[in-house]
Amino acid sequence: MEDFPSYSTFSTLFLDRDGTINKRIKNGYVQTWKEFEFLPGSLEGIYRLSQIFDRIIVVTNQQGIGKGLMTHEELKVIHDNMINDITIAHGRIDQIYYCPQLEIFNPWCRKPNPGMALQAQHDFPDIEFDHSIMIGDSDVDIAFGKKLGMLTVRINNGDKFQLSNEIADVSATSLLDFYNNIKNKKS
Repeated sequence: MEDFPSYSTFSTLFLDRDGTINKRIKNGYVQTWKEFEFLPGSLEGIYRLSQIFDRIIVVTNQQGIGKGLMTHEELKVIHDNMINDITIAHGRIDQIYYCPQLEIFNPWCRKPNPGMALQAQHDFPDIEFDHSIMIGDSDVDIAFGKKLGMLTVRINNGDKFQLSNEIADVSATSLLDFYNNIKNKKS
């Protein structure tokens, strides 16, 4: 794993959802809790990362809502269950932001645009993007983090679905792998 500056300078962790926390459905969307599957290492990784970051925020594009494949209420059920399982595993997510609009309209909230991060900063004024890390599996996640001046981590979970044009500062195979590589660097 590439080396970052001292991790003690980072206080906020932004996480993508699909492909980072849970298994991405290729050419589709997680539309029900039954379809949601945590990736190996994500529950323990979030638990461990909860111990060293002041705040953990999920930012996720969810255009399945805009396509009429699911509702806001159905997404809430998925997120409530995800948070419940993370809490049972002694981890935490402080907030989830999602963008339901279609990609073709290039909405401000949709990654790589900064809307969700700016909303998080409005809700939590102590967030400083230059003291934040963005972890995701796709080019839009990495571009999102870079636009805001965050350090970026790409989860290379073996899913060949994503392109690799956007270069992250660091790569890891899972959230737990990322934690294992930084645990001795954050003091």
